[in-house]
Amino acid sequence: MHMRSPDASSTASPTELQTAGESVSFNFKNTYARLPENFYSRVNPTPVAAPRLVKLNVELARSLALDPEELASPRGVEILAGNRVAEGSEPLALAYAGHQFGHFVPQLGDGRANLLGEVLGANAVRYDIQLKGSGPTRFSRRGDGRAALGPVLREYIVSEAMAALGVPTTRALAAVTTGERVFRETALPGAVLTRVAASHLRVGTFQYFAAQSDTEATRKLADFAIARHYPEIAQTQRPYKTFLGEVIARHAELVAQWMLLGFIHGVMNTDNTSISGETLDYGPCAFMEAYDPDKVFSSIDLQGRYAYGNQPHAAHWNLIRLAESLLPLFVQEEGNEESALASANEALATFGPRFETARRAGFRRKLGLMVDQDGDDALIEDLLGRMATNGADFTLTFRRLCDAAIAPEGDIGVRALFADPGSYDLWAAGWRRRLDQEFTSRQDRAATMRTANPLFIPRNHLVEAALDAAMGREDFKLFEELLDVVSRPYEDRPHLERYTTPAAPEQSVRQTFCGT
Repeated sequence: MHMRSPDASSTASPTELQTAGESVSFNFKNTYARLPENFYSRVNPTPVAAPRLVKLNVELARSLALDPEELASPRGVEILAGNRVAEGSEPLALAYAGHQFGHFVPQLGDGRANLLGEVLGANAVRYDIQLKGSGPTRFSRRGDGRAALGPVLREYIVSEAMAALGVPTTRALAAVTTGERVFRETALPGAVLTRVAASHLRVGTFQYFAAQSDTEATRKLADFAIARHYPEIAQTQRPYKTFLGEVIARHAELVAQWMLLGFIHGVMNTDNTSISGETLDYGPCAFMEAYDPDKVFSSIDLQGRYAYGNQPHAAHWNLIRLAESLLPLFVQEEGNEESALASANEALATFGPRFETARRAGFRRKLGLMVDQDGDDALIEDLLGRMATNGADFTLTFRRLCDAAIAPEGDIGVRALFADPGSYDLWAAGWRRRLDQEFTSRQDRAATMRTANPLFIPRNHLVEAALDAAMGREDFKLFEELLDVVSRPYEDRPHLERYTTPAAPEQSVRQTFCGT
């Protein structure tokens, strides 16, 4: 649903924040604002000159018990732009630290974001409503606190694609242009993203207090995180160890889901590692086309720290940093430092097996293998190795295997993706022998495979084309079309072949960029 509010700019004040009237109701129920004030900085968004609504996520708004018509009204757009403070909102910039590409920064924080407040969704789960690109805070480190339109639309597209793919993720509620320019390498149209998250707690939030040796603040933060995300463990004998274990489990499964889709996060810093286990921050992220375990897109990842195949190692490294931050609480639980270290290491040791189990189960499902058998791992790795050698498109290879699982005639489409089709033929012979040991019908098997192998992903060249049209010509048609396509990634939809086709050499996107 594509919306614009031509009246919004006439009612928005670029210099003075206003309080929203009763026509826009968020029903905020804030809890983070009740924590001590060293957890955040109270700061209102900075108003913009001429806000206009580009996109409102109607389905998400309704799931949050918000009225889409109110949000699309002039007053609603002013809230989404930061020109008005909604009733019950207590805007905050959150404090946190983080390791960025392995280097620790003791104070990062929300340099261009405002947590407006928390709402209870229709599922009775609490969610943060945050503006991103809403102006400077005390954490801005001389930055302008703004966001350009391109990165805002990229996060909108990719986060909604991830949600449709079934991956835990933050989501986009709205995108608003500001009528102002932001200056990066050049002048760009400005925008504000409204982001929804289970929370914005990060590993870096715990590191912020651990770096100050503030054990009491670490305890308050851990108790808050447990109450919000893991309430069932609050009364366990060792709640902090159990908390660490739960975060580890969620991230092991999250990264496995990324790998099963060919997704590369690009900035897996500890300040982008969510305690809730959601995908957080869609800066220089990308989906692979030709399979390559060493693939890197991020222009700032010069050493390949967050390459596709390194993502599980990066996640585990980040979780070790969380364990270090929680160690004083473990000492109090266990009674001494030696036992605390053993307890932390015991929890951390579960990451590898948990990740491998989720990855193996996912790839087996992608290949139609419903009954676990010896030799399945070798079959999976053999295919991936041949895909890498032959430059086979990750998404299309697995999707076309759905047809090949029905009859050998389906091999034609898969073979066409391999530089040496004979390499695929050798693998496929063993795969078919393995499929003969399954008990499901071929049609049922293919149907199950199609629920694990998307047809549509936000391919990089299509994302860039949509962003270029929006930024250069204020033409949002390609953005709307791509968003619609990736919102239904598993469906066969006629006449949309161009959205499934890998980039031609002249279209290929080799680098993606952070929006700051």
